[in-house]
Amino acid sequence: MFRRATHSIALAGLLALVFAVPVRADNVAPAEFSLELTNHVFKPAEIHAPKNTPLKITVYNNDSGVEEFDSSALQVEKVILGGHSGVVHLPAMSPGRYPFMGEYHSDTAQGVLIVE
Repeated sequence: MFRRATHSIALAGLLALVFAVPVRADNVAPAEFSLELTNHVFKPAEIHAPKNTPLKITVYNNDSGVEEFDSSALQVEKVILGGHSGVVHLPAMSPGRYPFMGEYHSDTAQGVLIVE
């Protein structure tokens, strides 16, 4: 009886590990992009990305103040301290235009992700 319980516990632990590790079924590496924020302006203001490919966008905040990379179209918000960087991971997306902005300087910090 004790041996059977030990095997069940070991199997449950193994299954927990298997399901806890995220594995992409398509095994596609993300397309990587860099975005700089300087003087409250994103450069480049347009990012062109391939469709149906996950994305990794590294945002460098070259300004001294904090900024929030924000996009309701992408359903993402990422606070980035001044002089630091942050990474935004996005799933594979359909073709379209997805605007983004700097939440704290939305008058100048504007951009768009164009998925083609």
